[in-house]
Amino acid sequence: MDLQEFWAPHQGAVSLTFDDGFPSQLDKVLPALDKAGIRATFYPKLSTGYWEKTKDAWKAAAAAGHEIGNHSLSHPCSGNFGDRRGLEEMTLEEIEADILAAQRQLSALLPEQRVWTYCYPCALSYVGRGANRQSYVPVVARHFLAARGYGGYGHANHPAKVDLGYVWALDMNLKTGFEMIGLVEELTARNRWVVLAFHEIEGRRLSVTGYDFEMLLGHLQRRSDRIWIAPFVEVAQRIAAYQSAG
Repeated sequence: MDLQEFWAPHQGAVSLTFDDGFPSQLDKVLPALDKAGIRATFYPKLSTGYWEKTKDAWKAAAAAGHEIGNHSLSHPCSGNFGDRRGLEEMTLEEIEADILAAQRQLSALLPEQRVWTYCYPCALSYVGRGANRQSYVPVVARHFLAARGYGGYGHANHPAKVDLGYVWALDMNLKTGFEMIGLVEELTARNRWVVLAFHEIEGRRLSVTGYDFEMLLGHLQRRSDRIWIAPFVEVAQRIAAYQSAG
């Protein structure tokens, strides 16, 4: 099966993903998505009081067709980001315990959800340092259908070749609407799966303006006949079946 046949009647796919569960995702992103009729994927940070206060809102988002995924419990990143213990000091056993603790919370909140995906905090997929550094992609692959990291700018996922244990995403922070639309158009024209990674909308940092975000949504609406727009898990399921069929 060639890629045009795989994606038919579309030319490629786009998944919109949102990290950390910022307030703007509930206040601005979800209403804009629902107005546009677009479903997306959210990876909330569970180690905050804000998560505890908004769990019902995320449950409602899932009921509306959006995907909620696992972003770990403690959101471990490199120690270079701050003073707290970083991935360089962790073991595979510790990162697995952290991820599974988060999964227990998520499964309790959304018991009807059967297929789960993961998002690597800070897009980092290792523990340890130097000669003892190890990838924890195999740990994630044991527990999740697929997982999202970051990839090379201007490149997206080839359905036959992508490693679902670490799917490439494009960082959308500070991108304009024109730039986002250009990436979507060029990469789906190559029959790729384009995963866009957002944090805040109209935020202080790691952000995209509301104007640019709405420009992207409007374009995706107009191009929905040729571009499949779906949550991360749904595209991953199709690709997993395609890869299994060999």
